[in-house]
Amino acid sequence: MKWNNALQDYKYYLKLEKGLSENSIDAYSRDVKKLISYLEENEISISPILIQLEDLQQFIYAIASNLNTRSQARLVSGLRNFFDYLVFEDYRKENPTDLIETPKIGRKLPDTLSLEEIDLLINAIDLSKPQGERNRTILETLYSCGLRVSELINLQLSDLFFEEGFIRVIGKGNKQRFVPINHQTQKYIGLYVNDIRSHINVQKGFEDTVFLNRRGKKLTRVMIFTIVKNLAIKIDLNKKISPHTFRHSFATHLLERGADLRAIQQMLGHESITTTEIYMHLDKSFLKEVVNTFHPRK
Repeated sequence: MKWNNALQDYKYYLKLEKGLSENSIDAYSRDVKKLISYLEENEISISPILIQLEDLQQFIYAIASNLNTRSQARLVSGLRNFFDYLVFEDYRKENPTDLIETPKIGRKLPDTLSLEEIDLLINAIDLSKPQGERNRTILETLYSCGLRVSELINLQLSDLFFEEGFIRVIGKGNKQRFVPINHQTQKYIGLYVNDIRSHINVQKGFEDTVFLNRRGKKLTRVMIFTIVKNLAIKIDLNKKISPHTFRHSFATHLLERGADLRAIQQMLGHESITTTEIYMHLDKSFLKEVVNTFHPRK
């Protein structure tokens, strides 16, 4: 078995069996590609079936100096998943990465925005231009529904169930969930769709896509990142933010106001509750208030 053939089969497996998105597949493949490049550059001829723990350790040691702890952990995890696949398909009897210790990393708390900062960002949008109305609607939707950027750009008109008060979201692994949407955000989407989008020459294949660029095609992830970055610069925001920051803020603000963690988990589309628990980085004053309010011996 050749490395490139194994990698291609692995990518098919991730897409067809695991239902991962192209972005996730690229992320998983990137670690294997690094290993392949290392073997080629050092003229090491050994197949995915025969490579052993010692070979992988030499590879990791060789590139570890250029990686931070989090990237090292990501690399080991990526390789482990690849060799798990080879074991699953009976190409190997064991996973050579099982004895490689993953670097311990601290859990990074997500950056969040205050409600005032979110208002400043939205108020900085130039509504005199057609894309201004669109951009305001994008930020309102990111924050009010806690969407991932990929979920936002793939949102369809047929996913809007305003009478029921929900939107349908296709998340990681093509998993479907319904997220509540408030009346204000419904209003902004309605204004954008009826007053701005209706005047765009929509290109074939994007007739159902909610958010479009001026050429009538779906927005890209980079375009959403650029919109957020430029607004942050415009208001001199002293924080490094991205579209994902609105998702973090959505979860944090709900939790601070007493929302149930499992309800937030469902709205975010987290498979595990432990992923949602990262938002428990709240002020001690809030936690004290929770105890004082709900504990029977307060």
